[in-house]
Amino acid sequence: MAADLKDYPLAETAPERILGRRGKSLDDLTLGGVLSDDVTIEDLCITPDALKVQADIASAAGRPALGANFERGSELVNVPQELIMETYEMLRPGRVKSSQVLMDRAEMFRRQYGAHEIARFLETAARHYYRRGIFRD
Repeated sequence: MAADLKDYPLAETAPERILGRRGKSLDDLTLGGVLSDDVTIEDLCITPDALKVQADIASAAGRPALGANFERGSELVNVPQELIMETYEMLRPGRVKSSQVLMDRAEMFRRQYGAHEIARFLETAARHYYRRGIFRD
């Protein structure tokens, strides 16, 4: 579902491409649907595909860093919030004692969630922190 700059804003140019987690389209998201419990919070949550399309559009607009952030975000959609917050805390300088802790977390993201870009991000952080002497050991 690749996109480019002409697709922006997607909700106006191709609303049929925007689907919630349960496959509902934007047209399906109505107040009546909410009141009848036909529309749930799952229908309002962003999907990995939607974030990947946003990444394509950002990159096409000459904003590769924003595109990379959307790409990494797409990998986190199905990761439990508690794990995301725990990992964020680990990235704060001085919170973990060695680079191996971040490397192990990277491998866990890669193996359990297929989050290869997040894993690379954590591995890069571990290397930089090591070079800067941020680890406690």
